[in-house]
Amino acid sequence: MAISKGSLRPKLRGQKAITHSLELVIQQTLRLWRRHHLGYDQTKYVVERVRRRLGLEQSHTRKRTVSRLDQSEVERLVHTTYRNKSKYGLMIKTLFHSGARVSEFAHIRVEDLFLDDDPPQIHIVHAKRGADRYVPILSALADELRTHLQGRQTGFLFESNRHTRYSTRTVQSIVTKCARAAGIKKRVFPHLLRHSIATILLDSGLVPIDQVQKFLGHVHLSTTQIYAETSLRALGENYVRALGGKLPPAKEKV
Repeated sequence: MAISKGSLRPKLRGQKAITHSLELVIQQTLRLWRRHHLGYDQTKYVVERVRRRLGLEQSHTRKRTVSRLDQSEVERLVHTTYRNKSKYGLMIKTLFHSGARVSEFAHIRVEDLFLDDDPPQIHIVHAKRGADRYVPILSALADELRTHLQGRQTGFLFESNRHTRYSTRTVQSIVTKCARAAGIKKRVFPHLLRHSIATILLDSGLVPIDQVQKFLGHVHLSTTQIYAETSLRALGENYVRALGGKLPPAKEKV
């Protein structure tokens, strides 16, 4: 059905009126903030307080699931990287098992390791929003980290040839290149490993969601629940297996 120009005019006029109204609000806010010499953090605080007083909430239309690697893909990535370059293999394995953000991982120091604890732990100090935490790791990984350190007591856990920490960009590049070398077709980046360990833990049914929240360093449980919704993808398969049914053959990826 054809749409006449005349039918569009009221809609366009309405959009222009809204834009003009918002521009007035921006100008008034600009003058007010300048008058009170507000900095970035102060303006952010003011906006958040105003939203709360008005009862405004974020739209819930955002994507509620996240991509991830399954256990077999993680194992292929780690094993292939170990064969090609063992140091990078250990980096990726530690990044996955710790569930750390790449910025947190790059700042882990030898002093943050508690490899003799039961279970061994890593203290994530350089954490987002100051949410430092202790995360458990497997004893086998602790043994590998001891071998990697060769008695070193200080410095960053993983250092460059100049004995400085790896930048987050370098870690990202290492993970991406190693995933390609392992033949993984998905776009792989450090945070995807964090997604993966979270959903694998939840899929196991052995780790409650509040413990996964602490492991990941999430302030709000609602953030962790996104991983729980992703882990539900496995629910159908587990349900069929539990009842003795047969799963359809996996579709080949084009």
